Amino acid sequence: MESGQRVSEPLDNARLQKLSVVEAANAIARGQITSQQLVRALIDRIEAREGVVRAWAALNADHALAQARACDEGETRGPLRGVPVAVKDVLNTFDYPTQMGSPIYDGWQSRNDAACVAMLRNAGAVVLGKTITCEFAGTHPNVTTNPLDALRTPGGSSSGSAAAVADFMVPVALGTQTGGSVLRPASFCGLVGFKPTFGGYNREGLRFASECIDTIGLLSRTIEDVACCDQVLRGATPSALAPLEKAPRVGLCRTYMWSLAQSETRDCVATVVAQIEAAGVHVEEFELPPHFADLTEARAIVNDVERARSLAWEWTAHRDKLSPGLVKTMESGISISDRDYRDALWQVASARIEVDLILRRYDVVVTAAVNGEAPLGLHYTGDPSFQALWTLLHVPSITLPAHRGPNGMPVGIQMIASAGDDSLLLLAALWMQHTAYIRMEPKA
Repeated sequence: MESGQRVSEPLDNARLQKLSVVEAANAIARGQITSQQLVRALIDRIEAREGVVRAWAALNADHALAQARACDEGETRGPLRGVPVAVKDVLNTFDYPTQMGSPIYDGWQSRNDAACVAMLRNAGAVVLGKTITCEFAGTHPNVTTNPLDALRTPGGSSSGSAAAVADFMVPVALGTQTGGSVLRPASFCGLVGFKPTFGGYNREGLRFASECIDTIGLLSRTIEDVACCDQVLRGATPSALAPLEKAPRVGLCRTYMWSLAQSETRDCVATVVAQIEAAGVHVEEFELPPHFADLTEARAIVNDVERARSLAWEWTAHRDKLSPGLVKTMESGISISDRDYRDALWQVASARIEVDLILRRYDVVVTAAVNGEAPLGLHYTGDPSFQALWTLLHVPSITLPAHRGPNGMPVGIQMIASAGDDSLLLLAALWMQHTAYIRMEPKA
């Protein structure tokens, strides 16, 4: 694989816990460390911090170490040999329960891995455990806290995945996004969050929230790690990202939701644009067509109907175990006519064609990732508006930690590209980080 920094022995636990995916894979391949050393270091971190962070829905140290031992003894091969990964608890795993953040599924066990999990295992990864999700990957919060401030939400619904990666319990985690469930927690926890083009990763073994929108994504601490795992999940052999041969064409879209942006988000966008232009690249601002504002209502229709249909059995058999918020969503979805649902789907499909013509004028478009810092309290996972629009439009998106708000908490910047231009988006993000210096300074 040979990208990222080389590591030298000996490595103490603190250094092992901070290894990236690429660093860990290279160190294991060169024999500098063993998978068992790395897994033990991460388990030590979890044991020290899980009482505060509460990121894990299922974890078995002995089983994780057994997987690592198999890697070290040569039974497991592949570009991710021995590298631990975490899996959001709406994706099936044959060796851990899949409980979906709901008491209905306490202890429920599938007999298979989701396709994305199987592909990571086939590449040699060690599945460390399952990370906590909001109820059925929705908005009802679970118990996870933000590792940077335990009084604040980590975001949802990939809350456990974000918290585990941000707290150095694991270098990468799978998440899913229907509204903003990868990018929002990534922004709130100071991570790189990546949502590929819709359908970019096979979704077999995912419990759908919204069949027409749900997308499997990645949370990590580096763009290089995201790119490495992205290639594995597309069936390719990972290789280092080659830099862009020329500066990207950059657009700026504040969207019709700009009034929702708090001062730290406005400052983040302004600072990032200034840094890009200081690197010698003109940033062209544009507006979406006015009728795109109607997509907020169309998305609500699609989301509510598809959630109601996907949870039809739970609604009938276990309604008393659903949260009040989910009950309200279900009631909304049931009340919407199929004609209105089909009209909303047509409206969204038309917008996807229209936005593709707009986005192809640029290599990458900069936009707000979140309203602001992670809110105080664990009762609310944050507003998904700035992420949900682009998720609905099926375009790839990535967030990078780029700014700090008034309370010292991270604020990410979102970048998007045309549907299918995932590789270009990752290359442009890397250019932004290394050439335009789009990165968050360490907290003093």
